[in-house]
Amino acid sequence: MATIFYVKNMKVKALTVAEIKAHFSDVLVRVKNGESVKILYGKSKQPIAMIVPIRNMDSTRQIGVLDGKATFIINGDGKISEEEFLGI
Repeated sequence: MATIFYVKNMKVKALTVAEIKAHFSDVLVRVKNGESVKILYGKSKQPIAMIVPIRNMDSTRQIGVLDGKATFIINGDGKISEEEFLGI
């Protein structure tokens, strides 16, 4: 049924859209348990997406960790030529 892939040293199952539809509840249980599932589409079974578990939803994100550690100044109106932008 499933094809096995390795993504960043993780074993990842790959299922066709039909397999996902037929076994959706089972797929969600696997994802809930930490597995990732790649979705294959069409006759060529082209990988198009992955279902991955949500991690660290309870952790809060710290904003402004660089506050007061860096500054910048914009001289003039902020416009630059293509050459300046490209460093030519």
